[in-house]
Amino acid sequence: MLRYTAAQRLDRLPNCPFHRRILLLIGAGMFLAYFDAMLQGSVLGALAATRWSTLNSNAQFISATFLGMLIGSFLAGVLGDRYGRRFTWQVNLLIIGATSLAAAAAPSMAWLIGIRLLMGFGLGAELAIGYSTLTEFVPPRRRGRWIALLTFITNSAVAVSALAGYFVIPALGWRPMFALAGVGALVVWRTRTNMPESPRWLEATGRVDEADRVMAEIEAEVGGALVDPSLLASTASDSRTPEPRVGLAVLFSRAVIRRTLLGSLITVTINVVLYGLLSWLPTFLVIERLGVSASLRYTMLMSLGAPFGPLIAYLLADRTGRRVSLAVASVFAAGLGAAYAVVPSIQVATVVGFFLFLSLYLLVALGMASYVPELFPTAYRLRGAGVCMTAGRAAATVVPWFTVWAYQRGGIAAILEVFCGLLLFQGLAVLLFGIDTENRPLEELAPEAEAGELIEPGVLEA
Repeated sequence: MLRYTAAQRLDRLPNCPFHRRILLLIGAGMFLAYFDAMLQGSVLGALAATRWSTLNSNAQFISATFLGMLIGSFLAGVLGDRYGRRFTWQVNLLIIGATSLAAAAAPSMAWLIGIRLLMGFGLGAELAIGYSTLTEFVPPRRRGRWIALLTFITNSAVAVSALAGYFVIPALGWRPMFALAGVGALVVWRTRTNMPESPRWLEATGRVDEADRVMAEIEAEVGGALVDPSLLASTASDSRTPEPRVGLAVLFSRAVIRRTLLGSLITVTINVVLYGLLSWLPTFLVIERLGVSASLRYTMLMSLGAPFGPLIAYLLADRTGRRVSLAVASVFAAGLGAAYAVVPSIQVATVVGFFLFLSLYLLVALGMASYVPELFPTAYRLRGAGVCMTAGRAAATVVPWFTVWAYQRGGIAAILEVFCGLLLFQGLAVLLFGIDTENRPLEELAPEAEAGELIEPGVLEA
């Protein structure tokens, strides 16, 4: 008897309360994780102004953040594909909550840096797994829009973090910033305990009965199964055997290597530009003698552009497509970066910075959030996205030291030259070597097996 796969049943669902609930549950955790990651700009600016920290200590803090996120991104991919999406996102959120509360009580900058390293495990895992997990739940015809909405929720933390820094730090100091993140993460962790596992992953690992049970609960929210199987038997699957287990080697096989390299380029570029420039803005402005309050105010105004990037992605992702939109947005961001380097005043820089934030978070929504997870099949989606994210975190780990070195020699203009070059290279690579993913089921996007290279059971199983 022909039976529909979980993927087919998920892909023909209309928009329903289940999708909105999944979006909010995943989005809440990612918002808290990104809030925690981005508060470092405001906190480090305040620490430098009060001499509780130095420029080099700030660089160590940022490097520790990305070293932890690097490890967390990789482990999230391995554990998420082996033990499930639900297990991984709960563990990493618990790590974020506990370490954030510990950071609020740190007795010295050395302790704060060490705690931040551990916190980075959870931050990297949460941001790596969230986009891929939502990708597996939503239908292809609106997948780009759902991911854009998740990116909007996540990236709103940039503006909220800047606003909180502007109002909280001058009045209460930097410690309440970590306390807010820690308490919020633990509340969301408790709320997500009843979140379902991905039916796609369950079925891919042979847990068909569990996948059927989860799908029955989802379909019950829209009034039961949408289509009588006898009416569409010609499109149903005649087999739901588990996919062969593959190891990390598949990501570097001939059939997949191009996607792994392209996804890594996207995450490297976005991480380098975002954290190499935007996380340092308050510190740069303090060094330019604007004062802590003024630097936080201008940074906050620039960061208000971040939520608008995902909103634009919402309009573009399923219309013009991810590949073309990503390439054009990369060129646009490079132009704004070049303009920022030659602005005549802080007021003009704030306006240009607003649109620079907008364009960079448009890239996050189109590229790192939506496009990269689509490049890999369910059997190793989290490992593929995790390896790409690991490459991005590895680059971000060394960027603080490059940033300090470049700023001391050529100011912010020297930093922007490198960042703009990366953005232009990314746009060209995506246009030439990318694939079109919009409005296509995830299963159709899987790389074609060549000479049995795509799936080889037992190769570096992980």
